[in-house]
Amino acid sequence: MKNVVDCACQGDVFVKRIDSIPKSAVEVPMSKEVPGKYIIAHSETGHHHVIDAKKAKFYIDPADTMLGYISVFDKHADIEHLRSFDTHEALRLPTGSFELRRQREWSPEGWKIVAD
Repeated sequence: MKNVVDCACQGDVFVKRIDSIPKSAVEVPMSKEVPGKYIIAHSETGHHHVIDAKKAKFYIDPADTMLGYISVFDKHADIEHLRSFDTHEALRLPTGSFELRRQREWSPEGWKIVAD
């Protein structure tokens, strides 16, 4: 487990501390696929990155779905990678606000999400 202070990466997800979540951000519904969790990044292989909905809330920017926000209201909340093998280390976020970005890469066809 990695304790996050300012910023960290977990696969194709980049998280950094911010002062506050923008008012334009919209709360995302909790996942039906993974009960009690927010899926903060869908994996193309089904091994999602998730956070506990009892400890944090997840928001997206309606203008840019590659940009999200996490508000941790408990002592901490962990971002977990749901894969039983070759998994990414869990990230422990302290109380506060965080920006979440999906990493992108350029290809001749244009920008695309980094494959995890």
